[in-house]
Amino acid sequence: MPKLNQFKTLMLDEFEEEKFHLPPHSHTYYEIIYIKKGSGIHHINNNLLHYKAGDLFVISPDDKHYFDIKKSTRFIFIKFTDNYFNSKQNLTCDEFLIHTPENFMRDKILKETVLKFDEPCKTILRNTVENITKYDQYIDVANSPIVFYQILSIFGLIKETIRCMNLQMTSAHIDNEQIANYIHQNIYQPKQIQIKVIAAHFNIAQTYFSAYFKRTFAISYRDYIHNLRTTLIEKRFQNNQLPIKQIAYEFGFTDESHLTNYFKKKRNMKPTDFKKL
Repeated sequence: MPKLNQFKTLMLDEFEEEKFHLPPHSHTYYEIIYIKKGSGIHHINNNLLHYKAGDLFVISPDDKHYFDIKKSTRFIFIKFTDNYFNSKQNLTCDEFLIHTPENFMRDKILKETVLKFDEPCKTILRNTVENITKYDQYIDVANSPIVFYQILSIFGLIKETIRCMNLQMTSAHIDNEQIANYIHQNIYQPKQIQIKVIAAHFNIAQTYFSAYFKRTFAISYRDYIHNLRTTLIEKRFQNNQLPIKQIAYEFGFTDESHLTNYFKKKRNMKPTDFKKL
């Protein structure tokens, strides 16, 4: 199955076909696909979704898809890479920093359902897509704040339609208790609690995760991790049943010396001195 690549952060493509020019495929980038006219079947991840004029689909790099055109179809493709939203975080509201558009587009419900845009959302969506394509004729859309906000508004229309259809997205909210549980379960595996890993796990923008965590838990993420790890290590020492070397291995330290230096920095004493208390 071919995998298509794109290097520009944002590209627009509008065309009409009676037979789709691509076989089943995937991409390294994201696509918003608007059906301007025509009808047929969108094959996506083994789901068959009947489409008509006014329908919208979102495709992520996890997806494989193609179109079985029944009536000549005019497509508008809005294609962007990860860097498109990452480079414009100063323009993005908190909601889209927590639930990034890229992660939003991965939601399973969007691959299993044809969204039913009611008025006025249907008209706003059509006008928004047409505005973006018109801008593409005059300016570099990849660097345009106006186009950026227009694209964000499409996600707002999708969210409003999902709400009206009473659909439940898997990433609709962040469960702070789940974040805490994840940390406690993975505290023994340093790589699993790296910010980039935990942020991706909970669909929170990596660059925003630390600020979100501190605001939510009233402590910095780094301090929370250090406090939890140190407290657990102290309990191991207090039980006095395991050698320091084994405790170091359990918590992912390279060796006993690494753990000793870490503990001395946090508690201002060596593990051997703490065990004597």
